[in-house]
Formats: sequence, C-alpha cells, structure tokens
Amino acid sequence: MVPKGWKEQSINELLEKVSNPVTVSPEKVYREIGIRSHSKGIFHKEPITGKAIGSKRVFHIEPNCLIINIVFAWEQAVAKTSDKEIGMIASHRFPMYKPKKERCDIDYILYLFKAKRGKHLLELASPGGAGRNKTLGQSEFSKLQLIVPPVLEQKKIAQILSTWDKAITTTEKLLANSQQQKKALMQQLLTGKKRLLGDDGVRFSEEWRTAVLGEIGEIKSAGVDKKIVEGEKPVRLLNFTDVFKRSFIYSNELNHWVTAPDSKVFGCNVLRGDVFFTPSSETRDEIGMSAVAAEDIPDCCYSYHVVRFRINEDWDLNFRAFAFTTGAFRKQIALFADGSGQRYVVSQDGFRSILVSYPEFEEQRAIGRVLRLAEEEVTALQNKLDTLKQEKKSLMQQLLTGKCRVKIEETA
Repeated sequence: MVPKGWKEQSINELLEKVSNPVTVSPEKVYREIGIRSHSKGIFHKEPITGKAIGSKRVFHIEPNCLIINIVFAWEQAVAKTSDKEIGMIASHRFPMYKPKKERCDIDYILYLFKAKRGKHLLELASPGGAGRNKTLGQSEFSKLQLIVPPVLEQKKIAQILSTWDKAITTTEKLLANSQQQKKALMQQLLTGKKRLLGDDGVRFSEEWRTAVLGEIGEIKSAGVDKKIVEGEKPVRLLNFTDVFKRSFIYSNELNHWVTAPDSKVFGCNVLRGDVFFTPSSETRDEIGMSAVAAEDIPDCCYSYHVVRFRINEDWDLNFRAFAFTTGAFRKQIALFADGSGQRYVVSQDGFRSILVSYPEFEEQRAIGRVLRLAEEEVTALQNKLDTLKQEKKSLMQQLLTGKCRVKIEETA
C-alpha cells in the first residue's frame, strides 16, 4: 500500500546517470576510489600512474552523486560522493547517478538503499551466483521501483536520519579514543612502567613477583558438556563466548541450562575470583582470552570449552580481570599453542607453564581500580553506540516506509 501523497517511481524516472570519461595520460598520477560493502562508505586508494591504469575505462568523480560498486551492490556497496572526491576517478564498475530535475533527494535515495528493502532491490537487480558473478545489471537497476514521498518530505527524512548518523560517528570516535586510552593505561600499569600512588600518597616501589601459573593456583579443564541427561542436576553453563566477550562474568548473564553429574557440579563450580581462559581458537591471536567471575555463581559449571584458573593467593578481583591481557602474556599463549592452521590449542600443562608478573596486593588494588573505571567508560560508550544504532534502524523502518510521517513546514 502506497502512503498518501507518495508515488511509485522507477530509478529511471528519479535519477540520471553521470558519465564524464577521463583521457588517461601515462605520465600523470591519479587517485581512484573504492566503495565498502554494507554501506560503509567510500575509501581512497593509493595514487596510481596513468601507465598502470592502462586501457581501463575510468571516469571523473562528481560530488553529491549516488555511486554504486556493481560487483558488490548486492552487499549494499553504495555511497554518496562528496567534495572530498573532487579530482579523483573511478572505474566503469562504479556508475554515478544524480537527481533528475529535483525529483528526489540523493541522501534520501541513499538511505533507501541502506535499508533492508533497498538491499532486497539491489539483490533483484544483481542476477547470477555469489561473488563476482553477482553483478548489478544497470538496465535492471534503472527499472527498479521505489515508493517515495514528495521531495520536501524526502529531505526532512534524510535530515532526521543524518542527525542520528552524526551522533553515531561522534560516539564511535569517543569510543575509539576511550579504548585507546584504556589500552595505553594497561600497557603502562600492568608492566610496572608506571607506578601509582598508594592511599598514603607515596608511590609504590616494591619489586614485582614473577611466577608460573601452576605455582600460584590450580589449572583445571574437563568441564561440562552441552547436554541434558535424565537424572543429572540442572546447571547453568559458563561457555566459551561468556569468557571471550567479557572481562567480568556475572550470574545474571548466564542463562544456558544443561545437566551435570554430582562430581562435575562440585568439581567444575564457579566461585568469585575464578579466572577462565579460552584454550582453543582458529587463530593464535584469539587463544587464551580471559575473564573473571565477579561473584559466586550458584548452580553453574564451566564448559569443556574453557579452562578454570583458581588462584590460591590473595589477588585483587579487578586486577585479575586485566593481569592476563599483557603483550608478554599473550606472546606466551601463542608460543604454547599447538595446531596446524585449522585450530590451535593450549594444554593444561601449557597454561601451568606461563609466566605472569604481579605486584603486592595494595598496588594490585590501585591498578585494578583505575582499569575498572576505564573499562566502565568503554562499556558505557559501547552501550550508547548500540542504542543509537538500534534507534536509527527503527527510525529508518518507520520513516522510509511512511509508517511515521514527518511534518513539513509550509513556506509563506
């Protein structure tokens, strides 16, 4: 059903193709553009000589045009050119379009193709198999039917969605900065390069201790399987992803129920301060990720996909969450990983042999406090970003379909 005042029009009625061929000079240097899939925008390639371009057909970029990568249009490789691309070029695989006689707003059209319905239309116009055989047919593209509001309403909708885009971009930058600050703090504090002040105002100076994990705690695997067996006790499962995605593990986050025999219920339990590692992965870089149980978690067992490290010394809880993330620790994990390229695994003995350096308890507490605050800032920004993206997704669904109409101010 077409919303009141909206029209169904073809791309050919709304847009016209822009084509300004480049006469390539072999000695001249050019700059090509590319378009990322999943509506991630335009990127600028490294400079290239005309000689290297050879006989390839290339075209001048015009600003404020819809531009499409015809090879990956089905993956929403669509974008809008800007003044940043003036003077650059694109191959014949990147057709550009501009509005016909003010019949549409190019930002609105771009948002349409970023939406779920737009992806479906691009797929329809891209016949063939997956990958490079699934190329956008420009004739098919020109025949696509779009349901669009009047131009003023298009502009208003695009303006609203642009406000969310700006908020998302700002939050992404804040998040990246916060993550970088946290990383720098970890590099300084967890290696002893930077020493904090104690509660008495005096800088910590005691020498750090270095020990292998097997000396300071118990390494144990052989956890619980993802099965439900009649007669066994129901338990919640602490699984690989619960460790991989977190620094701290809380009881209310674990909701996967399985069963376990009594021996496992006791032997594979989860207590406050337990550190868990991921012992295997498809790449060396992702083995040995760690997280700490922030509280006793009743009716819970760890799975056979993780390793439990129960420290028998007095360590600060927050410090435990970050102590096993240093570059030195990660390098040892990679060295102890056995595998042939498909999957890598660190054995229990491997974990027991890994060295870790750590200060006395009071300095641990000071370090843990600083890093926990940095972690909470990162988490807060990530949550804000997720909320903004979800809000934008909902707005696109409402505004681009006419389910929610915007008010257009009438001119005198």
